[in-house]
Parts: sequence; structure tokens; C-alpha cells
Amino acid sequence: MDKKIFIKTFGCQMNVYDSNRIADLVRDIGYEESKDQNNADCYVINTCHIRDKAKEKVFHEVGRIKQIYLNKKKPIMVVAGCVAQAENEEMLKREPFIDVVIGPQSYHKINKILNNFQKNKKETETEFDTISKFDFLDKIKNSESKISSFLTIQEGCDKFCHFCVVPYTRGPECSRPFKAILKEAEDLIKNGTKEITLLGQNVNAYSFYENNNEFKISNLLNELEKFNELQRIRYTTSHPVDMTEDLIDCYKTNKKLMPFIHLPIQSGSDKVLKLMNRKHKVDDYINIYKKLIKINPSIKLSSDFIIGYPGEEKSDFEETISLIKEIKFINSFSFIYSSRPGTKASKLKEVDNNVSKERLIELQNLLFDNQISHNKSLEHKEIDVLVENKIEHQGKFFGRNEYLNSVILEADEQDIGKILKISIEKSNQNTLFGKVINKMKAA
Repeated sequence: MDKKIFIKTFGCQMNVYDSNRIADLVRDIGYEESKDQNNADCYVINTCHIRDKAKEKVFHEVGRIKQIYLNKKKPIMVVAGCVAQAENEEMLKREPFIDVVIGPQSYHKINKILNNFQKNKKETETEFDTISKFDFLDKIKNSESKISSFLTIQEGCDKFCHFCVVPYTRGPECSRPFKAILKEAEDLIKNGTKEITLLGQNVNAYSFYENNNEFKISNLLNELEKFNELQRIRYTTSHPVDMTEDLIDCYKTNKKLMPFIHLPIQSGSDKVLKLMNRKHKVDDYINIYKKLIKINPSIKLSSDFIIGYPGEEKSDFEETISLIKEIKFINSFSFIYSSRPGTKASKLKEVDNNVSKERLIELQNLLFDNQISHNKSLEHKEIDVLVENKIEHQGKFFGRNEYLNSVILEADEQDIGKILKISIEKSNQNTLFGKVINKMKAA
């Protein structure tokens, strides 16, 4: 009888991908992934270190799990991901319930750890072993069978933004072999995937050399387009510095590349960008945007904004507001700056929290207005929607349009995986609602 593993994932799409690959790995040693957290032989928390108080949230979660297993056999408790990388042995010292701490570049070693696990013997594995991990994972077939799937092509970051812990938790930039990525994409497509999102901390920094030839993300996008059964291609998260001409040119020719780009800027002030060590200016960002919409006026952007960064003055914030009014981002993420231990910004004097809160409210109101306005503009129009799954409790179906908007619609089981022509009847801030007017056979 297979042992049960329960995996709870926090954070970004890359963590979702990592959790899926952990499930693939442990299958080889007799573990079956379970959706029931109450009866696991192994319990994995895949953590994220981006948000404030990430470490404390992990310990809170472990405390909750302890209560679940108070009168049951204790599972092997694994803390994985970026918090594990940052805190490593300190986690074991503070919380005896934790058995294993394993970083994001070492999770390919989980089978060896679980096979050799001994009760009361704690284990940490937090080496930056990215190349070894990629080599190992390339031998394990990705069993993901979703209509829309993630595919990691690059990890780590060399930008060293002064607010960010990623270089310390994910290590330096490292790109997967070009052919290995295409092989995994082929496997996903055979499993039924119709949309692939390429992932990386700096996904557009992808660069792999083989036989003196450099393969870039533009090469990947153009090769993926050739897969007949694949209908849509996306990538995230991008950095403006790596938004090169060859990547921009893909939007001229690649018919499967979606016209929606998540391109974080963080601030609309050059002064703040310099303080952040972002290595680009606001005009650089605007010029990228202008080049894109010249190619295709329907291209839309989303972004990330940090409010109240140390040194941000009222005039800097107003410049951020002006940028949002100019570009009209259709969906963005915004947060008050929170200090991350070990970063350069952590040593700087922070903006008064009440001031930051006021600025965040103003900024989010503007972003939400843009989002609502965009959704409203799609009402009573026909849009293409890729149907992903059935919403069981509603008897309706879920899909997304080219801009990644959630769409609720009436359809049939056989429509899953197809692009349907949908007439949008109404919308709210986060969702579109519509009905099928014509079914398009999947390309």
C-alpha cells in the first residue's frame, strides 16, 4: 500500500511547480499525493519568503499541523522552499516537530532523505545545487495534466535589488538546458496541456549555451509555437533590464504568445528605483511599453509596486501614480515595503507606516479602477476563452482569456481544453461572466 504525502504550497508559481515536481519524485519511492491533510505519512510545507513575517507564518502553520496529529501517528514533517533556505537549522532548533528542512535548490534529494529517515534524527539540505537539480529533474517525467501548466526554465537572480531575498534563497541565475525544457513541454502537451507558462525568478534572463550557441527565451518561445496541440504561451516574472529586442520582436510573429505581460517596475520614481538598485529608469520601462504597443496595440501590462520604500517621499509616490495613469495596468500587485533580514534596504530608515498605508490605499484604488474599467470594456464583446475545468459546486466551467482574466461560463465536459468564443454579459473586479456563442476547435 502506497504511503501518503500531503503538500501545502505558499507563494509564487515557481513554488507550485516545485511542489508538483516533489510529488513526481516521491512517487518513485512509494508515496502517493493525498488531498487529505489529516492522514499523511509525510507532510510538506513549501514556503515563500517574499512577504512580511514569512517565518512566523510557517511556525504558525506547523503549530496547526501539530494539533491535527495530536492523537495520531506523527508524519515526517518537511519544511521546504525559501524560508527553509533562509532559516535552515534554526527551524529545527525552534520547533522539534519539524524533521527535515530542505531548500528550493535541494528538493531533488528528498527521496534519499525520506528513504534514510530515522526518527529523532533531524536533517537539513540547503546547498545551492541548481544544476544538479535540473539534471535530476530532467530524468523524471512531469506528470502534470492540467490544461494550463507551469514550466520552470530558469532559477535564481543576479540583480540584487536591495529589498529582495531571492538571490540569497534561490541563488544565482541558472538556466535549464534548452532541449530538456522542450522535452518537458512535449510531455506536458501529451498529458493534455494547452497552455504553458514559462517560469523563472528572472524568466527573460534565460540564457543557455551549447556548442558555442546561445539559446534565449525568444528561441524557446518560437520553438514552443511549433507544437501543434499547444494553443497559448506565457512567461513570468520578467525584469525590464532583460526585456531585449529579440524578445519584443516575438510579439510580431509568434501567434501563440499572449498579449499580456507581467513586468514589475516597483516604483515610478527614478530616485526610488536607484535606491532599490533596479538598474533601469522609468523612461526605459515606458520605452519598452511603447515598443510593445506599436507592435500590437492590444498588449496590456501588469506590474508590482512597493509603497513606502525607505527614502520614498510624497513627490516620488506621485510619480508612481502618474506612471499608473499613463500605462493603465490591468492587474497589478502592490504592497507596503517590509524589511527582509540580510538585505541592504533592511538597514535603512523606513517610511512612517501610517503614511505608507495612506499611499497604498490611494494607489490600490487607482489600480482597481483600471482593473474594473478593463473588465467593463469587455462586456458585450466576443472574446476567446480557454476552458480549463468544471466548477463542481456551481455546475459551470472556468476558463481564462488572453489577458488571464477569470471567466465563468456554461459549457460541456467535452469543451475542456478548447478555445471557445464567449460573449461577455457582465463583470466584476476579478471575474468575467459569459455564454458560448461559437465553439472554435482547438488548434
